[in-house]
Amino acid sequence: MAPWIAAAAYLLDLVLKIVALGVVPKNRRPSSGMAWLLLILVLPVVGWVIFLVLGRTKIGRRRNEQQAEVNELVAERTADVPTMEEDFPGPAYVRSVATLNRNLGAQPAMPGNRVDLFSVYRESIAAMTAEIDKATNWVHVEFYITAWDDVTGPFYEALARAVERGVTVRLLFDHLGSKGIPGYKEFTAKLDASGIEWHPMLPVAPFKRRIDLRNHRKILVIDGMVAFAGSQNLIEPGYNKPANHKLGREWVELVARIEGPTVSALNLLFCTDWYSETEVKLVDELVTAPVPAGEIEGQVIPSGPGFSTENNLRAFTTLLYSAQSRLSITSPYFVPDESLLYAITTAAQRGVDVELFVSEAGDQFMVYHAQCSYYEALLRAGVRIYMYPAPAILHTKCFSVDDDVAVLGSSNMDMRSFGLNYEVSVMLLGPEVVTEMRKVEDHYRAISRELLLEDWLARPRKASYWDNVMRLTAALQ
Repeated sequence: MAPWIAAAAYLLDLVLKIVALGVVPKNRRPSSGMAWLLLILVLPVVGWVIFLVLGRTKIGRRRNEQQAEVNELVAERTADVPTMEEDFPGPAYVRSVATLNRNLGAQPAMPGNRVDLFSVYRESIAAMTAEIDKATNWVHVEFYITAWDDVTGPFYEALARAVERGVTVRLLFDHLGSKGIPGYKEFTAKLDASGIEWHPMLPVAPFKRRIDLRNHRKILVIDGMVAFAGSQNLIEPGYNKPANHKLGREWVELVARIEGPTVSALNLLFCTDWYSETEVKLVDELVTAPVPAGEIEGQVIPSGPGFSTENNLRAFTTLLYSAQSRLSITSPYFVPDESLLYAITTAAQRGVDVELFVSEAGDQFMVYHAQCSYYEALLRAGVRIYMYPAPAILHTKCFSVDDDVAVLGSSNMDMRSFGLNYEVSVMLLGPEVVTEMRKVEDHYRAISRELLLEDWLARPRKASYWDNVMRLTAALQ
């Protein structure tokens, strides 16, 4: 190699590293900044290319403007609505969390809801299908992953029947999340033939925004009177993948059917996302005001790249620090940042009974090993970890705090859900709904194997190595 080429390569290497020191850490949490810097310092050219493609979390000026516009509309329409009822009987910390959620996501907590939980995969789809057959005006469907298959076929046939009787049906699904499912072209052809109005969310645009900024929400709203929200995607439980079917692998989910004022808040999120994808404001569909249907207070927590405040992380962390007696957490992808990890381990160390339900086997190599890297710290702090038996994937995303709060939705407890995905969580208040969630948690515990520290420390060194490597990649946000 000629001396001048070697000198130029050395200079380029030095410049890339020096520039990275001043550019990469900007507006990033320290762990994320350090992970990106390490990648660039080890592989300067490759690291910079990856950073330029995946290191930007900006969703685009127009989408930010639309989100701000919707937030202002919500604030205006709910200006006279109290954050919580004055006579709310729960503990004081709940009111402060509700205030936090409203300041960040614009939504007040609203009493008068009825909530039914579905923990059996096909039963939740059957319940959604039944409600669609009752629709008279419109149906709003939004899922990260969806397909028209043997399990969801009745659901989509119900949507088609609704269109035939004059009901407006609108469907949103994540472009990248659904396009990789077998039969995607046939699926979109069926949608076109059905008369359903459909749009892919966040179409992949490598030069416009980071390609892995995704819309991970799962919402169904019928006539503004009934809504469903939870962890379940709209697809058969093996995700139409032959490898999953061969293993007997199915996803385990939790979905809430909601009646009452909280339905309007979930519908607002759909309308926001429809506006972002189509530039069409669904003004008429926002005027629906469901009447009280039960005794449960509910608050919707929207989060995602359109919010700069990591709404779900702040709400989750505040709730975890508020626990006094019991915390039960279920998360398929548990890769916490420092604040969430401290909240959970601190809770256990101050005497709260903390349990974490996770899958025994992972469906994503990198995320699974990153998750495993936290088990030792959790176990040493006193957190009890329960492994849901393979080959099933425990995909439920929920947690309960004492006898006061139950939270469920689309958000994992990982850095992707906190910073890169559009998510929706629903905070439900009161012993009635917590009791119902406890039944689900009790079932998970009954069939799971508890992970003990001595067993975990005895695992092969190769597994430990991959855990640590993948933990580093998880911070590349």
